[in-house]
Amino acid sequence: MNVEVRRLEVALEADFWRLMRSEPFGWCYCSAWTVPSWEGWGDRTAEENRAVRERIFREGGHDGYLLFVDGSVAGWCQCRPRAGMAKLERQLVREGAPPAHAISCLMIRPEHRGRGLAHLFLGGILDDLRARGVRRVEAYPKPGRHEDVNEVWTGPEPLFAKAGFREESRVSGRVVMVLELG
Repeated sequence: MNVEVRRLEVALEADFWRLMRSEPFGWCYCSAWTVPSWEGWGDRTAEENRAVRERIFREGGHDGYLLFVDGSVAGWCQCRPRAGMAKLERQLVREGAPPAHAISCLMIRPEHRGRGLAHLFLGGILDDLRARGVRRVEAYPKPGRHEDVNEVWTGPEPLFAKAGFREESRVSGRVVMVLELG
């Protein structure tokens, strides 16, 4: 099995769209933290969320990583400087928190789950962030273990704990986990 972690760039947008059209990805287009509030979130259409993502791409926002398994796109992680996600900062971050990159979504296609790929994916992301000089990374999982993919769209808590993230706080039903990259 050949596994590759690649930072999203213009050349990979088609792979992003291919992944987002598949289950369970196909509705949000990783726009949840970009829209101003949760008000009306459940009433939004896939087309509205896709339009948000298209705008992000037009503005040069390539805010994450893709996981490839044997050449096919198998996972997505939204990861960008937290300061660019005002809704996330308002909801989950304590005032005065130091700057950080935020892992706000991390999902693997269902047929690739249970094979340790999320650990490889996160490890590759953290390696790239270190190489780029990022000093602090935060993640926001729901506490505990969850089988329902709708419960772990921000990534599972045990994944981050195993990678060395420590719990900083709990707020709005999420655990704020931090990893200092040094």
